[in-house]
Amino acid sequence: MSDDRRYDTVFWDIGGVIVELASVREGYAAFVAELADEHQLDAQSALDDWKSALGEHFRGREGTEYRTASEGYRKATAALFDGDPPEGWRATFDRCTAATLRAEDGAIETIETLSDAGIEQAIVSDIDTHEAENMLDSFGIRECFAHVTTSEAVGHTKPDERMFQDALDATQADPERTVMVGDRHSHDVAGASALGIAAAGYGEEGWGPEADHELETLRELLAVVGVSD
Repeated sequence: MSDDRRYDTVFWDIGGVIVELASVREGYAAFVAELADEHQLDAQSALDDWKSALGEHFRGREGTEYRTASEGYRKATAALFDGDPPEGWRATFDRCTAATLRAEDGAIETIETLSDAGIEQAIVSDIDTHEAENMLDSFGIRECFAHVTTSEAVGHTKPDERMFQDALDATQADPERTVMVGDRHSHDVAGASALGIAAAGYGEEGWGPEADHELETLRELLAVVGVSD
């Protein structure tokens, strides 16, 4: 370990940090468009109804209680058909969303550089476990992470301290030598800071009083950690 390294461990959020959120929304739209074409639905109305039902699913949770995205997708799709979703819908969903998935600019290169430098990395994300694993696998970076903490596994969303504590326990990381990278101040940054974990806010929505570092690009994280590009 280099003496000039500030951190030994990096915790990553997925959505909006590793995965470009616009690409996820494009996948949703492609999925609904394919269903609409197959079942003679109006594509725009179907997409509006699908997104509304998905949002209602997540808004129905209490506090930091987690509701799985998988169940939300099922409910949203069923809402288009006044009952159960059509046979094979999940395979269509997985294919459409995988086809549009893109990484945030610099995410893959930064993760791989940190891994090559011996920096321990873990995921702390409000996501279903299967979805998280698939996303990391699709980018070829799953082996860069020592542990994946998901809200599905923990049962709660950030900023609940159980999310961060799960990752700390699994990696045996020292909070004072760990930095969390997230794009939402109230969830990622404030949540990590409450447990003594340093926080790097990525993008303006991640910046704020608890942020120890403010990143405009993910490549800036290398200098924050103390790793040469």
